[in-house]
Amino acid sequence: MFALNDKWIWDFWLYQDGGQWHLYYLQADKSLEDPQLRHWNVSQGHAISTDLHHWDNQGTCLAPAEGPAWDDKTTWTGSVIKDDNGLWHLFYTGTCEAERGMKQRIGHATSTDGHHWERVGNGLALDLDPELYEEYEQGQWHDRAMRDPWVMKDPDGDGWLMYFTARVSGRDEPNDGGAIGLARSADLAHWTLEKPVYAGLFGQLEVPQVFKHGKHWYCLFCTAGEHWSKGYAADSPTDPVGGTHYLMADHHLGPWRLAPGPFLDGGNPVPRYAGKIIRQNDELSFMGFWHDTPDGTFIGQVSDPVPVKVNTEGLLHLTD
Repeated sequence: MFALNDKWIWDFWLYQDGGQWHLYYLQADKSLEDPQLRHWNVSQGHAISTDLHHWDNQGTCLAPAEGPAWDDKTTWTGSVIKDDNGLWHLFYTGTCEAERGMKQRIGHATSTDGHHWERVGNGLALDLDPELYEEYEQGQWHDRAMRDPWVMKDPDGDGWLMYFTARVSGRDEPNDGGAIGLARSADLAHWTLEKPVYAGLFGQLEVPQVFKHGKHWYCLFCTAGEHWSKGYAADSPTDPVGGTHYLMADHHLGPWRLAPGPFLDGGNPVPRYAGKIIRQNDELSFMGFWHDTPDGTFIGQVSDPVPVKVNTEGLLHLTD
């Protein structure tokens, strides 16, 4: 696994560049003592590997901006891609001190080497439209969810798509308002917000990852057991757990449906969180960050990859 002696690691994302894997991760100093404080004392780190097992840590690559700025409090989870000209793009979640970190927005930075990032303008790439997504002032949730951008090429055109964690308003139950949001761009600089591609069953669907394997599209997400809706909890084959599960569809824009059966990787306490699927030579594997020990103590390390099997119905299963 990938671990640091003096820092906790949690949400992460990967980008493969030739024979190298680039791991980007959230980190916070263990000198804080309380791991719950990590969210408000965060920066992003970067490590490189050729085999997903042995990592060469590159250190911190992005931190909150000097205030006042829209991202001067936190720089949270994102994704990295390269454009057709070889320029690296980082999309990330930001919050500001002036709003006590309660309102999330999505930022954009670029790099020529995948490590040294410069914000594009002031860094702000996308803000929320309350006509499409739930605002903080509507009072259904503890913050305004607009985070964890997953950016990829549009399979139907020349542009780009961004999926992200969000919420919709107008639900009777807060735990039925979690959503996967969508935005489009022709140039990775100017984004148009669209209605969500999925909403319901959970209070939040965190850290989405959208990919195709075989004839199916998948959208990984993670959530906590206390964020299951009453209806989903009643119909589930298991008691509520936290961890990683996934949606399925025949098209990348849906309609998306929740995969049947137990969570892909879940437990109570949560073993791993913020899972990612890795594809190598048409084989799949799974990584998450180690969240809790059996007694509920936070760990904060990234796991080694675990092979994933796909059955005839397209359902995913971990082998460990």
